[in-house]
Amino acid sequence: MFTGLVEGLGTLVGKERRGPGARLTFRCPFDPIVMGESIACDGVCLTVDAIEGDRFTADASAETLARTTLGTLAMGEEVHLERALALGQRFGGHIVSGHVDGVAELLRREPVGEALELHFRVPADLLRYLAEKGSITLSGVSLTVNAVAGDTLSLVVVPRTQKWSKLGKARVGARFNVEVDVLARYVERLLHPMSVPAPAYGTESSESGDSAWLTRLGKAGYL
Repeated sequence: MFTGLVEGLGTLVGKERRGPGARLTFRCPFDPIVMGESIACDGVCLTVDAIEGDRFTADASAETLARTTLGTLAMGEEVHLERALALGQRFGGHIVSGHVDGVAELLRREPVGEALELHFRVPADLLRYLAEKGSITLSGVSLTVNAVAGDTLSLVVVPRTQKWSKLGKARVGARFNVEVDVLARYVERLLHPMSVPAPAYGTESSESGDSAWLTRLGKAGYL
């Protein structure tokens, strides 16, 4: 579990193909690095499998390489790094799992005073999870959605985030890993259970599908 608050920038210093997957080595500013810990690399949760000095190595599956930007990451390229959330630690961003849903493309950047407004094209199947003033993670950075229009979203990056992340210097065409708000996924599952039958509760036993679920949510005060 992560919060989307980047703790540092790492660098890809090694890439070894392992069948359809790969072993990736990053130079990392964290001290100490612990064997077996989870580290989000550009928003992708990876497990530390080897440590050598200020470097750690982790395995990335074929699915991870295909679904994220890690598959096209160039040697020497920087990545956002965040360690897993510790119990009792301040929760400054939002709930981030490190499980990437797709990749967004930077379309336009516009200065807004000292801030920077960025516009991204997002995969069509993820648009239903985005809402104005909702949360989104872009390559491990927790951000607030400013607006959604068509297949694009816009957000504003404050000066500190520009300085401590790759967002400030990203060029048009740059690709970022997207993780939608996990709460939006569970809400969708509740409201649209697909083929999963709704349990019968009293007089609701005659209802099925979305109707029964919506009735239950309404009686519970959620609708």
